[in-house]
Amino acid sequence: MAESFPVKPKLRPTSSKLTPTPEAKYWRSFKIPKDIETTPSKSFTFPINSIAFSPTAPHDFVATHSASVSIFSGKTLDPKPPISSFSDTAAAVSFRCDGKLLAAGDLTGTVHVFDAKSRSHLRRLKGHTAAVRLVNYPRAADKLHLFSGGDDSVIKYWDVTTEKCVFNLLGHKDYVRCGDASPISDEMFVSGSYDHRVRVWDVRVSNSGSVLELNHEKPVESVIYLPSGGLIATAGGNFVKIWDVIGGGKLLYSMESHIKTVTALCMGNVARGSGEEEAEGNRILSVALDGYMKVFDYAKLKITHSMRFPEPLLSVGFSPDCSTRVIGTSKGNLYIGRRKAKVESEEVGVANLQWKIVDDEPGRKVLRPSYFRYFQRGQNLKPSEGDYLINRPKKVKMAEFDKLLKKFRHREALVAALNKRNPESVVAVMEELVARRKLVKCVSNLDMEELGLLLAFLQKYSTMPRYAGLLTRLANKVVELRAEDIRSSDQLRNYIRNLKRDVEEEIRIQQSLLEIQGIISPMLMIAARRAYDSKNWTGIAEIEMEE
Repeated sequence: MAESFPVKPKLRPTSSKLTPTPEAKYWRSFKIPKDIETTPSKSFTFPINSIAFSPTAPHDFVATHSASVSIFSGKTLDPKPPISSFSDTAAAVSFRCDGKLLAAGDLTGTVHVFDAKSRSHLRRLKGHTAAVRLVNYPRAADKLHLFSGGDDSVIKYWDVTTEKCVFNLLGHKDYVRCGDASPISDEMFVSGSYDHRVRVWDVRVSNSGSVLELNHEKPVESVIYLPSGGLIATAGGNFVKIWDVIGGGKLLYSMESHIKTVTALCMGNVARGSGEEEAEGNRILSVALDGYMKVFDYAKLKITHSMRFPEPLLSVGFSPDCSTRVIGTSKGNLYIGRRKAKVESEEVGVANLQWKIVDDEPGRKVLRPSYFRYFQRGQNLKPSEGDYLINRPKKVKMAEFDKLLKKFRHREALVAALNKRNPESVVAVMEELVARRKLVKCVSNLDMEELGLLLAFLQKYSTMPRYAGLLTRLANKVVELRAEDIRSSDQLRNYIRNLKRDVEEEIRIQQSLLEIQGIISPMLMIAARRAYDSKNWTGIAEIEMEE
């Protein structure tokens, strides 16, 4: 009986007359103001690995790319002079709770501490043996410590003033790629690794290892604390999962809204706007390699908004005052959105690290049958119970010589197979030409260069037992048909001379093997006869003993 699923109603093209939800209006209101000017500066085409906002007004933000950290004004969004004190690619960045210091890790395994205002280099924390992918300051009142993690699978808890590592926290078995500080305790933080594990740490009990371990079942790319401090969200593969830390690590919800790897998470907030329909609430923003940003309301356990970008997304940040949203891509672009109290009909912009403003999200067109996308809608939907599942046969990719054989271009098919230099394919084409009675004609029509290809192939593979039956007969036919051409070319004569030598050597080897076989065969027969006689005598002895 055929497998069946319930049939859903046909998808209809979206109409511009449909009224967007208040949530969609809110997230679409993040735009680049027209009065902001950007000036061309250095051109960077490297991926944006990390984004961080200052926790204090005006909430400047930074982005890491290549061996630099770029700083942007929270008021004007203009770029400030970058920090370029790295000897390798900068991979992680974090502000201190008062916004005065900035810490960043690089691929050499060093954590650098800078003054956020003057950009002066204050500290170098060295201890990691591999790239540092995680740097974070505590969120509350602790200004003296930070924690870091890297590809050496070690979490380090640092005293910044003395540049010394206070604790080495061990437990991960693969690269540590992400982490977050607890919003309610300076001594607690969480880390995620490619070993599929998420670990919760408490430096007050550092000797006993992590206080909680969670299994995400995929390499963990991002992990964040939710504002209450009792829940965490993890991202790995195309899943985003929410866990109850206070409840012993219970999995509350698993969301599979992306079709490619989720690369970053951050907390967003729906602040009360000018319209009364907008309500306050926390949201999880997720970005992925599929180019989508998803907004997830974890109170209602549903996706409330989705936005598509033209490039794979690697990082995301949201300002504490809910005014700015920044997304970094794999091609070195920063998609910046600024929200106004009154939503105006402005185009969304993107600030490239080349400091250019371009369209962020072009206006969506109504899908009609005249558009190609109209016929692709719904392809990513999964079948549900009751739908009829029809498997589309996979396309078989044909080789070039197969296509030529279908067109009855026999000589070209033979030459194409010879150029591939795959003996199985060449012999298969030859056998097909024998079945069609076209092999001799093809050999007769070959030019000198193609004849050289054929003789080189025959010289190499004619003595192989697997192909000798066909190729030796073909070699005789080639010499018979193309004798004059072979005599006129030194290269072709060399092929024939080498082929003759190989054949004579193979005959000599076969004769030696036959001589050895003649010596061994009588010995094997005598051994078999003795074994047979010994077996019979043993049987007779057993019968006599029984009697």
